[in-house]
Amino acid sequence: MKIGDGKPVSNVSSLKARERARSRDGSETAARTVSDSASVMGIPEAELTPRVREALMELMGEVDRLGREVAAMKERLREAHELADRDPLIPVLNRRAFVRELSRAISYARRYGDPAGLIYFDIDNFKQVNDAHGHAAGDAALHHLADLVLGHVRETDIVGRLGGDELGLILVRTDEADAAAKARSLADLVARRPLRFGAGEIPLSISVGAVAFTGEDGPDDALARADRAMYEAKRKGD
Repeated sequence: MKIGDGKPVSNVSSLKARERARSRDGSETAARTVSDSASVMGIPEAELTPRVREALMELMGEVDRLGREVAAMKERLREAHELADRDPLIPVLNRRAFVRELSRAISYARRYGDPAGLIYFDIDNFKQVNDAHGHAAGDAALHHLADLVLGHVRETDIVGRLGGDELGLILVRTDEADAAAKARSLADLVARRPLRFGAGEIPLSISVGAVAFTGEDGPDDALARADRAMYEAKRKGD
């Protein structure tokens, strides 16, 4: 190949000239990326013909597109897993996810010997709230209760809906006395904060059962003990 004064110019020099031209056009980064990619793949610079360069550009574009698609798919999977764990009505875990987290907390207690607390509670006379004010009021009461609880627990604590108006709370590194104290404070909080619904207010109260569990418990056993403690408190009117 000859240019200008007729002296031969190598393919390498010609390609470098094209790269300088691309640089003037604002494509210096792309040209450098192609050269770097070719070096990684073991392609000699002398073989970087325009056709090879174009193929490399297309390949890098495809790799970039696939990378974005994989990242988007991972995000969709993360959102799907999160939705699968969430209660459909209120912003807490559903029963399946709560039991899974309870199993993990029990395994942690078994391994490290740290106690943990479990609180089981429901809204007193919840059926009457629905009957007197409608199911929208019942849903609002559940939202109100969830918001109150979520606003008064630690980030490490776990809240879940166990069914109907029943909720559970896992308190990590908490003994039974502290769990009972937390249960009383939540009951007092709910009693002080009536539900605002429509033009008025609906007073609410909860019955609460609190137990501590260790690594010797299973999740069903721990839930059953907390449930019995709650109904005992309800029977006594605590």
